[in-house]
Amino acid sequence: MLSRRPLVARIDTAALAHNLGVARRLAPGARILAVIKANGYGHGLAHVADALRAADGFAVLTLDEAAGLRTQGYTHPIVLLEGWFHPDELPEIARLRLRPVVHREDQIDLLTKARLDNRLDVWLKVDTGMHRLGLPPRRVRAAVERLRSAAQVGSITLMTHFACADEPQLGVQAQLDCFRGATEGLKLPVSLANSAALMRYPQTHADWVRPGLMLYGASPFAEHNGEGLGLLPAMTLSSAIIAVQRVRKGEGVGYGAAFVAPRDMDVGVVACGYADGYPRHAGTGTPVLVEGRPTRTLGRVSMDMLAVDLSAVPGAHVGSPVQLWGPGLPVERVAAAAGTVAYELLTAIAPRVRVEVV
Repeated sequence: MLSRRPLVARIDTAALAHNLGVARRLAPGARILAVIKANGYGHGLAHVADALRAADGFAVLTLDEAAGLRTQGYTHPIVLLEGWFHPDELPEIARLRLRPVVHREDQIDLLTKARLDNRLDVWLKVDTGMHRLGLPPRRVRAAVERLRSAAQVGSITLMTHFACADEPQLGVQAQLDCFRGATEGLKLPVSLANSAALMRYPQTHADWVRPGLMLYGASPFAEHNGEGLGLLPAMTLSSAIIAVQRVRKGEGVGYGAAFVAPRDMDVGVVACGYADGYPRHAGTGTPVLVEGRPTRTLGRVSMDMLAVDLSAVPGAHVGSPVQLWGPGLPVERVAAAAGTVAYELLTAIAPRVRVEVV
């Protein structure tokens, strides 16, 4: 028998398709590489790929993710954002006609020595200031010439990643100028924009844009939520009250008695905890909806449960619906209250959480 635990993550495929349409309207001259790594940002890789089938390509992290998409019949360009992790992967990458990111010069050495059935279309990453992955700007032209002369290489696309596109005081201009200086005259396709740059800096759209977070309905900007940007939340995390406790003034709630009742009050116990992916560090005051009405969490989040204040929902009872995030309660608000970002909450949903796709 399947568990009837009330916690469920509801995935709205129409919202995913809507958000792709927003990206398309914002960057009408660019092709869209939908970033669906990390199990589709926690939404389920298969569900997300199907909903975003109209994208021009997909970006994933691992060969396994890409192979799964090919097995399911997707013929889209698929980019491996960290390239390959071992040279033994190269023949399979070529067989599946994937597009690995080249971000180190020794990878070019490996490519020129590899025996492959198909030529590889590669994406060459330039480090313009994030200092994570990518070649130094001064080495880009030489790397392009080596790739162009390699029998194993087909097309080349140039890319970089912006560190501060979501921070208006820093922005993208310094990195954009660095990229242009390093690649001027190379006449190759270019991919620059993540979600934040796509939405805020049209000059970065180039040939390919790479939306990620925005596709799932969340905002890359601290000062906005997704709904305010015309996006629709693709995940609703909901549960129910499984117990109501009458707590007297001065009594504690949960581990460590981190919350002490200032008055007699009713406290709801909700079937959701940090083993489900809800942030353990979400303290008292994190927003939640009970029967559609706003209230707050109380005390520490437990492994399987959390407590909510029922003072504003006097009719709440065992079985009352609880929304942890989704329409009307943006995941960004919950993340901000927990001192983290929406990316972490969405990708942290545990396998034991029941998923419903609509």
